[in-house]
Amino acid sequence: MIKLSGIRKSFGRHEVLQGIDLTVNKGEVVAILGPSGSGKTTLLRCINYLEKPSDGEIRIGDFSLDVRHAGKKDIYALRQRSAMVFQQYNLFSHKTALENVIEGLIVVKKVGKEEARKRGIELLEKVGLGAKLDAYPSQLSGGQQQRVGIARALALEPEVILFDEPTSALDPELVGEVLAVIRRIAKEGITMIIVTHEMGFAQDVANHVVFMDGGVIVEEGDPAELFGNPKEERTKQFLKRFTSEYSYSI
Repeated sequence: MIKLSGIRKSFGRHEVLQGIDLTVNKGEVVAILGPSGSGKTTLLRCINYLEKPSDGEIRIGDFSLDVRHAGKKDIYALRQRSAMVFQQYNLFSHKTALENVIEGLIVVKKVGKEEARKRGIELLEKVGLGAKLDAYPSQLSGGQQQRVGIARALALEPEVILFDEPTSALDPELVGEVLAVIRRIAKEGITMIIVTHEMGFAQDVANHVVFMDGGVIVEEGDPAELFGNPKEERTKQFLKRFTSEYSYSI
């Protein structure tokens, strides 16, 4: 289980997150929606300390961290339990697809090279890239690079995978292949938190949907209920705008 309690984050005088409370059950897929500037990505980055929260507590499984008293060992332990899939892939340009996937296994998990290579091949095959083991990022499409990023996250066997708008940097024709991979992973019961603007995908894949605006959670709940009968006027306005703009298909 993941539990966020009173998470706050300020940049100068601007408070981006205003006391976020959120619980994610094991095996749950949570989609976070909201307009630009609502704090979605900042919240995701705070969960594994890519951004240091100003206040609050983060619990992942049996580990908890009070951000006011967090030391380097605490932050390292937190990051061991989560993995991030970024908008811009963040692959090592000088390493092959396989090398990108197994880097964390060897350096962070201290897995032997042969075992790491075997696991890396399995994961790249899982995301449909078994024929691209030795390809460098420059030789891969955006969708393929993002799938390498997903395989890299899976390799660490985290308790939660955090997806930061995983399709936002992709050409429209490549979106479907990445969403299909995430959809397959979701069926395996891996806990995921996904910041996304793909409304149909969120409705189809998520167990729980969170709508944020202005650094707070405006509304959250079951996808069918939140999309079909939102309670808050701000949620209604947002969904009305996006329902006509986005469609989802694989």
